[in-house]
Amino acid sequence: MTTNRQSAATRETYGRTLLTMAEEHPDIVVLGGDLNVSTFVHLWRDQYPDRFFDFGPAEQNIVGVAAGLAAAGKIPFVSTFSVFGTGRPYDQLRVLVSQPSLNVKLICTHAGILTGEDGMSAHSIEDLSLMCALPSFSVVTPADAPETEQVIRSAATMQGPLYVRLPRAATPVVHTDGYRFRMGEGEVMREGSDVSIIACGSLVAPALDAAESLSGQGIQARVINLHTLAPADEPAIIAAAHETGAIVTAEEHYVHGGLGSIVAGVVARNQPVPVEMVALHGYTGSGPANELMAKNGLTAHGVEQAALRAIKRKR
Repeated sequence: MTTNRQSAATRETYGRTLLTMAEEHPDIVVLGGDLNVSTFVHLWRDQYPDRFFDFGPAEQNIVGVAAGLAAAGKIPFVSTFSVFGTGRPYDQLRVLVSQPSLNVKLICTHAGILTGEDGMSAHSIEDLSLMCALPSFSVVTPADAPETEQVIRSAATMQGPLYVRLPRAATPVVHTDGYRFRMGEGEVMREGSDVSIIACGSLVAPALDAAESLSGQGIQARVINLHTLAPADEPAIIAAAHETGAIVTAEEHYVHGGLGSIVAGVVARNQPVPVEMVALHGYTGSGPANELMAKNGLTAHGVEQAALRAIKRKR
């Protein structure tokens, strides 16, 4: 089952939200890397050229300069594609940002496989694993445009390193105007007692659709949007395990090191229950984003089938 929802591009929401914050936060500076139109920071560049720095395809240099700006009291927002922003400058992120816990905001777009036809070299399927491995970094994967707006606004006021993961494609809007993002607090979007579906990013909408389909079979699935992977909301995960007895994780990321690994670790330490993981099991090819998602089981049907397996294991 797929629910018809309005879709919006979170990367555009990021660029437009950041622009509205310029006067309120005069210490914000933006660093781009040759992809400013795609990441929508060209909006900032055009209006605040004296607070914008373009380095071209030199991600290691970008991160190094961002660390220096943060040490000088600025709030640097670094924006590029996820594959370039997390992989190439990883040593700089580790030594120059994470270890001194500097106030650098790394906002990367084109994450996961929704980059589609650009192919596996542009598919960022390891970034959550990389960034969650850096102590002091907060890691957030917004589910939709309204959540992205609130995450970006929170980024300007929170202290310390932050990584925000955004896709290329427009994604379904699952939040209403009354939603309030809270860093590190998972959002229970649907109550249920038979199984818990813990999702992040682009898999939150399919998780909700899967839960709706399961309800038609008499199965009540709890759906949790675990937007913050670091620090993860361990009490919410433990409660889900204790109260529903089975868990499914759903993410547009490699199966190792991301949401599934985080949830499984919490469950194993505190409340062992069956855990099924909907995730990528390797690199995938080039093609339309929706076809790649279907090919890899990152759909409502894939989440639903994982939930049925988890419940069967529980029984």
